[in-house]
Amino acid sequence: MEKSKMIFISGGVRSGKSSFAEQLAIKYARQMNGRLNYLACGRATDREMTDRISHHKETRKNSELPWVNWECPVNVKTMSPFYQSGDIVLLDCLTTLLNNELFQDEDSWERTDFQKNVVESILTGIEEIRKNCSVFIIVSNEVLNEQLHKGAVVFTYAKLLGLLHQNLVQESTVAYLVESGIPLLMKERSQ
Repeated sequence: MEKSKMIFISGGVRSGKSSFAEQLAIKYARQMNGRLNYLACGRATDREMTDRISHHKETRKNSELPWVNWECPVNVKTMSPFYQSGDIVLLDCLTTLLNNELFQDEDSWERTDFQKNVVESILTGIEEIRKNCSVFIIVSNEVLNEQLHKGAVVFTYAKLLGLLHQNLVQESTVAYLVESGIPLLMKERSQ
């Protein structure tokens, strides 16, 4: 079975990466006459996150094409059976998914075996979804360009996010970095 097209989009907070990803997904849905799926990994844990989730939902509700919304803050592999050939899936966002997986309880994040399992679980989930759809777009925050605060938790999170980014960019057909609303093509290869 041929793998789907995978597009990785990263950028800073509020850089325009989600808007760009949604427009790209709509473009592919038009070209392929495919179904648009939004796989949201965020949890409304505070007022800011609640507002951001509401804004994203409202944007999709007013979209020119209809979206099927899925919420899955952990274990995205469970979503794989819901997608099929012709589907365009947009996962937003990897940084939130990693946060949810890594900090499910207070102390596990410190164990290297747990960290390894989290990374493997995320990559396996992404691969399973990719097998079932035609276009898979993954959005992530680019936090590694900033000076990291001292502390084991921040360093561990950044290290794992970096590993995920490297793996996903390597596997991606296309990779973009969005800066100030401008998508910069970083990688493109044929299927």
